[in-house]
Amino acid sequence: MASQPLALKLNGKEYSLDADPNMPVLWAIRDIIGLTGTKFGCGAGLCGACTIHVDGKPVRACLTSLKQIQGKQLTTIEGLDQDKLKQAWRQHNVPQCGYCQAGQLMSAAALLSQYPKPTQKQIEDAMVGNLCRCGTYTRIKAAIQTASGQKVAQQASYSQEAEL
Repeated sequence: MASQPLALKLNGKEYSLDADPNMPVLWAIRDIIGLTGTKFGCGAGLCGACTIHVDGKPVRACLTSLKQIQGKQLTTIEGLDQDKLKQAWRQHNVPQCGYCQAGQLMSAAALLSQYPKPTQKQIEDAMVGNLCRCGTYTRIKAAIQTASGQKVAQQASYSQEAEL
């Protein structure tokens, strides 16, 4: 029995993949297409490093199969068009090691498209599933506020971030 090629709509381009329909999208993006911005973290959907957008919603690429995304539009960090958000990320010196940043940015972008002026609670709720081993959570929240045009309440010191 011959397998049917699977369609993948990624960052505005169409791909035809000869792959197992049960393959996680993460591996198709990284290993077949060659876009390595989306990271493998835990493989269990717990850390958020592999967050991508499927029809504008954040999903974990390590848990999402190719068959689940047929007919849907995917966006990875390479296709993210959020200059204000990226600029705020740099302004607040968010990344340290940088490993989680693609997933963090993808979750933040989804939040801002749903809530252009999110509350602190909305920010916390949207970002809770994205882990940062370096502990830059306070800077992440500040960058999201800045990107949304809101005044940042207070910049935390490194010692305050360590307490989060």
